[in-house]
Amino acid sequence: MSIPAFSSAIALACVAVFLAWPAPIVLSRAAWPARAPARALILWQLIALAGGFSMIGALWLIFDAIFPAHPWLSAIPAAALALYLIAHLVVTVVRFDRQRRRHLQLLLLLSEPDPTRKRTVVLDDSAPVAYCLPRGVGSVTVLSKGLFDALDEDELAAVIAHERAHVEQRHEVLLVAFKAWRSALPWFPIAARAEVEVEALVEMLADDHARRTQPAAVLARAILQVGSVQAEAGTAGRSRQVDRFRRLAG
Repeated sequence: MSIPAFSSAIALACVAVFLAWPAPIVLSRAAWPARAPARALILWQLIALAGGFSMIGALWLIFDAIFPAHPWLSAIPAAALALYLIAHLVVTVVRFDRQRRRHLQLLLLLSEPDPTRKRTVVLDDSAPVAYCLPRGVGSVTVLSKGLFDALDEDELAAVIAHERAHVEQRHEVLLVAFKAWRSALPWFPIAARAEVEVEALVEMLADDHARRTQPAAVLARAILQVGSVQAEAGTAGRSRQVDRFRRLAG
């Protein structure tokens, strides 16, 4: 066994452990990401990428130190881990695209085009609902008739700006990547926490875009109207809406 190579492997493994456990916990508990969601999203991406590469590299170096005479053998576990992670990313992207296509087909049957807004459809639903269906140039913003009844014009404009920010800034790319990470490591609690944190930051980023066109107070009122029946049902969804409202109000 090569002692220097083994020492390097242990050092890189320590880096991987730090990026996989303490670093995400510290970042998720920090207060500053709410003030700078774009920077926090970049940091989450760097942690995820560096963590993945360091895990693969540490595995390679450990086996290289154990089998110095057979470098091809030491590469097998690292290559297997890399292929495992890439495969989960590909599967997640394919599933997301299929779900998006099915959703769009249903929308074409259950909605009608908005006469005054491009790439916008209106659902015949009394509940105030708004979301986006990202598909590149074919992206669609979905609104319900209940939304038009529940919101004033300025509140409606703020909600539409929020949803279109998701489309224009391609937030689904980030979300799919972290969903793949969670899918690849379902037994790893930090993967789930990272996905939740990224989802929250993406919403904050879209809020920041929306309040460039409407006052923050207007968007906060709209969140109160729409948040109670949005697709984000459950305690976690309500908590996220409350956090967004406090951020805009405070």
